[in-house]
Amino acid sequence: MSVMLKNVCLLSAAVLLLRMPAAAQEVFRVMEYNVENLFDCRHDSLKQDGEFLPGSPRQWTPDRYNKKLENIAEVIFAAGGGLVPDLVGLCEVENEYCVKGLVEHSPLRGVGYEYAMTDSPDERGIDVALLYQPATFRHLHTQTIRVPGGEIGRRPTRDILHVAGRMVSGDTLDVFVCHLPSRSGGEKETEPYRLFAAGYLRRAADSVMAVRECPNVIVMGDFNDYPSNRSISEVVGAVKPGETVAARTLYNLMDGKPGGTYRYHGEWGTLDQMMVSGFLLGGNPRVCTRYENARILSLPFLLEEDERYGGEIPFRTYKGMRYHGGYSDHLPVLLELEVSE
Repeated sequence: MSVMLKNVCLLSAAVLLLRMPAAAQEVFRVMEYNVENLFDCRHDSLKQDGEFLPGSPRQWTPDRYNKKLENIAEVIFAAGGGLVPDLVGLCEVENEYCVKGLVEHSPLRGVGYEYAMTDSPDERGIDVALLYQPATFRHLHTQTIRVPGGEIGRRPTRDILHVAGRMVSGDTLDVFVCHLPSRSGGEKETEPYRLFAAGYLRRAADSVMAVRECPNVIVMGDFNDYPSNRSISEVVGAVKPGETVAARTLYNLMDGKPGGTYRYHGEWGTLDQMMVSGFLLGGNPRVCTRYENARILSLPFLLEEDERYGGEIPFRTYKGMRYHGGYSDHLPVLLELEVSE
């Protein structure tokens, strides 16, 4: 081959390389939503579910239950802008019957969600669940982490859900969904229970990050605490990411976000958190995200006028004991990851 022909071939190859598209970038969406008391209408003799039965003062009926499923499905569709999120963490679901009803008998039927969930000793039967799209998150294993509240004189609480799956990039993603003990009885009085549960979450996440060569970890849920509270900032150790991040440290992407997910006495606060390992913020060229990629979904149809304090408040299912027909007392949060196939 002559020198001139060789140069032409090299130039042609260079032009072809320049014209070749880069590796396909996909958006992987992760949503968390406290759906506020998704109960079925059947009595479980082992649980304190009498509040949500047809004969109860709330008059929780099959029609209202089905309406609740439709509302949740509407929010999930809206979160993805027409494309449902790849993962949806749910808090305050009573049992598998409710989750199965959501994925098989609501408007979500046909979109292909599969799910994993806990079976907690919580007295009311409250659990957490994770919906996932098997085409973009191939399930590897599920683990439930028991929080033995009896050790500190606390009634049984919700288990923590850990689900691992394989993404289209080939990376393993570890997801934790949690619902920490409530503030019922007073914030200060109940804080030790949240600190205790947060310790179990921290140890579980640390264990995963210690064994993963590439620790891609997401922690989401209703913490019943704000980003500055000790359970999050000290025990879990998740704070707003700065200019430098550590691969095996958790960072709270909701810290510093305007507004909130819950409104109490006219004041917004963020009880629902979305945390990621530092590796997802800069160490992984195939799967990554940024602080700006997490946001609160304050969709207009999820809000209504706050008649008492002014402004807006989440459009919830009940106002006190009166059926109101809304969605939840919490707003959902959404995180977007950029994934290279």
